[in-house]
Order: sequence, then C-alpha cells, then structure tokens
Amino acid sequence: MSTFLSCDWGTTAFRLRLIDSLNLRLISEVYTEQGIAKTFKLWQREASDKDRLSFYKNIIAVKIREIEMRLSASLDGVPVLLSGMASSSIGMVELPYKKLPFAVDGSDLITHIVEASADFRHQILLISGVCSNDDVMRGEETQLIGCDRDLDQLYIFPGTHSKHIEVIGGKVVRFKTYMTGEFFVALCTNTILAVSVNKVGELKKFHNLESFKKGVLDCIHSTILHNCFLVRTNTLFNKLTKEENYYYLSGLLIGTELLDLANKSNQNISLAGNKIMMDLYSVALQILDIVKPFFLRRFNGDEALIKGQSTLYNNLVSKVH
Repeated sequence: MSTFLSCDWGTTAFRLRLIDSLNLRLISEVYTEQGIAKTFKLWQREASDKDRLSFYKNIIAVKIREIEMRLSASLDGVPVLLSGMASSSIGMVELPYKKLPFAVDGSDLITHIVEASADFRHQILLISGVCSNDDVMRGEETQLIGCDRDLDQLYIFPGTHSKHIEVIGGKVVRFKTYMTGEFFVALCTNTILAVSVNKVGELKKFHNLESFKKGVLDCIHSTILHNCFLVRTNTLFNKLTKEENYYYLSGLLIGTELLDLANKSNQNISLAGNKIMMDLYSVALQILDIVKPFFLRRFNGDEALIKGQSTLYNNLVSKVH
C-alpha cells in the first residue's frame, strides 16, 4: 500500500489522517469531537434498529469523502487502520482485551479485519486493547508499539486517563490508569473552582511556571482534597491570578499522579503525548526528583500512534504472505 488512513477514534474525539506509507508523512487530516460515546448515543437514538457496524462505517465514510474532496482524488481501496474505543463495547465491533503480558512489538495483540464492501470500499483493521486484573486501556498500546522500545522502562501517556506502562524484557508487565485529565476538566467546569481558574496563557510564562511548580510541591505536604480548596482561596486572598491558578491546579493533579513514582527515583522514563502535556509532566517529574533530564525520553504521541498502526498492519500482511 502506498497510503493508509490512520483513524484514532477515542471516547470524546475522532481524528482521521491520510498517511504516506513509505515515510509516514501526514498528507491530510480531519478532526471532530464526535467520539465513540457521542456516536453510540446517536446510534441508540436514531438507528438502533439498524446494523451498528454499518452505522459507524458511514460516519467514517463521510470523513473520508472530506479528504477526497480536499485532494480531488479517490481513496477507494485505501485501508483504514483504526485504534482506540472503536473496538470497545460501545464501538463498531467489540473485541476482547489482550491480557497481560503483551509484546511491545504488537505480535500478540488482538486485531480484527473488516473486509471492504460495495458500500464501504476500504478494508478496516480494528485494534483491540489490553487488560490486567483490574485495569484496561485502548489506544495507548498502539502508541507504545510506535515508540522506540529498546530499554526496560516506564512509559507515561498523559491524557484524560493517564497511563503508566511498565516494560520489562520486551513485554508490558503492568500498567496503571490515573483519571488526572478528567478530574482536571471536571474541577475547572463543574465545581466552585470554575470561577477561580482561566486558561489564557502558556506554561512558559514565568508566573504560570512558578504556580505550576508550587502546585506540584504542595501535593507532597497535604491531600488533594484539601489542596484543591486552596485554588479557591488563592483568588479570594489575591495570591494568584486566575491564569496562574489554572496552572497551580494542574500542578496539584499531575503532582499527585506522579507521587506514585516517588520511591522509584531516577529510573528510565519515557513520555508520549503532545508537547504541552509533555512539558508539564517533564517539569513535575524533575521537581519531584523522580527522573533526571538525561534519563527522560519524549515521543510525539500522534507520530507514535501512526507508526504503531503501520507496524501492526505490516505484521499482519507479512503473516498472510
């Protein structure tokens, strides 16, 4: 294949990219906030008497046509490599989780092929997730496959549900999920703290960075339930601006997440995500003395996802031939 369609369909967002297979270069992309959760509710409300797989494929087809119109070219026959929540119980086809351990080259990950048809002229590769006895993930396992995995280390994937994934001997042996991002959004929008925070500036601004650092350090000395109320009093007593308070709250939550690693200092750690989140986590890891800068590696999360999808597809094709 000369190109493929990389689809990342998460709980709250949908992203489709046309990728050059040779160098994994991005050619075109579309993004919407119609994630799997919203799509499933739409199917329940409007088309529950119809085949769910066809309903979901039609959503993808509409977005493929947007790229075709933009490029003035047909994408018939271009495969769709799909990871994230599309293989969940509210997705297109529910696939079982691969139980730990799993090989970081993706050789034992569970996948499913949906063949092309007259109404959808694209083969779909659905990628399943991974589970332990008490935790699950869908999407991060594909990103991990796309990272450079030459060391035994801990991989951190910041996000709505941040993941800490431990790799030993080429296998994922354990992982933990932290609801850091979801808690942050909930506190900023649905609690009394909403009137005390405002995201208008960047971390690199001196006062924002210092406020973030203070939040990380404060999480050491008291519980998150008390510390969060300080966000309120910071504005009442004019200690921090709403912009600075936004970063203070971020520091509290990220610091609390990373405290789990405080007794494992100076281990090899990799971050995979977008630059903004990796910058925040890098600062917090160093403040808590969990990792020294020269031990910390960073991977672009989008690039890792695309590389992981490509690796899985190529592995599958090589097995067939």
